[in-house]
Amino acid sequence: MKIGVMLPLGGEDGPGGGMPGWKDVRAVAEAADQNGLDSVWLADHFLYRDPEGRVYGMHESWTLLSAVAAITTNVELGNMVLCASFRDPGLTAKMAATLDEVSGGRLILGVGAGWHDPEYEAFGLPTDHRVGRFEEWLEIVARLVRGETVTFDGMYYRVSEANLDPAPPHRIPILVAGHRPRMMRLVAEWADAWNTAWYGAADDKVDEKLGSLRQALETAGKPDGSVAATVGIVVRDSDQPSVPDPDPRAIAGTGPELAEAFTAYQKLGVDHLIVSPEPMTPRSVERIAEAKQLMSE
Repeated sequence: MKIGVMLPLGGEDGPGGGMPGWKDVRAVAEAADQNGLDSVWLADHFLYRDPEGRVYGMHESWTLLSAVAAITTNVELGNMVLCASFRDPGLTAKMAATLDEVSGGRLILGVGAGWHDPEYEAFGLPTDHRVGRFEEWLEIVARLVRGETVTFDGMYYRVSEANLDPAPPHRIPILVAGHRPRMMRLVAEWADAWNTAWYGAADDKVDEKLGSLRQALETAGKPDGSVAATVGIVVRDSDQPSVPDPDPRAIAGTGPELAEAFTAYQKLGVDHLIVSPEPMTPRSVERIAEAKQLMSE
């Protein structure tokens, strides 16, 4: 089972619960790259407004991911997940091909339909028919990054004999996040990997979500395991100062206890575990890497 970590993006992800700068993002990414973890991930938001009305700013995630690609050598890189509403499908495919070149083939193209209305409203984006828009967007992006010349005339998007030149030298894996029936159908049709998040310890709820992937693949006539299962979890390092608004689901414990918690996910059939650390520091990454190493001993 692969194990990766989320990188700081905005809000209270930085030192002392403040806005992270590039040096903070870089430090966490380099810790993951140098300590044997498998991947690093960035969320994709313009802003986040919590239920109490507080607004948290965010850096632009694709720009940061490109910078991370240039300063790492080992980890896979992805968005958890790129919001389809923010970028045209043709532009997204071109961006993916270019970032895959920069990273030497380490990109996982994580995508989703979007969900947070306040950022849509703030930036004038349509909130209607999000899944319908995503369905057209995903087909265009997937076919382009897989080397097709695409003509598509849909309700929301149109392309005419579009292709990628230069083309990616290999297949860029596409990860789709979602859980409702329409999204699961799209996962089975287009995705190489699927994500569900966020959780604490492995439990029946996680197993139920994994079952929905198996069912979607069976319905589509595809073999079990043909789409990799990725799961996002929250892990707290209790030896460091607590973060603002800590997630009550977070797993905390010693290295061996974390290794045991990770192993429980592996036994459920998870292919890739994506950890959101609290706090997002190099030391948190080192502890996660220590737990990963203990799993193999």
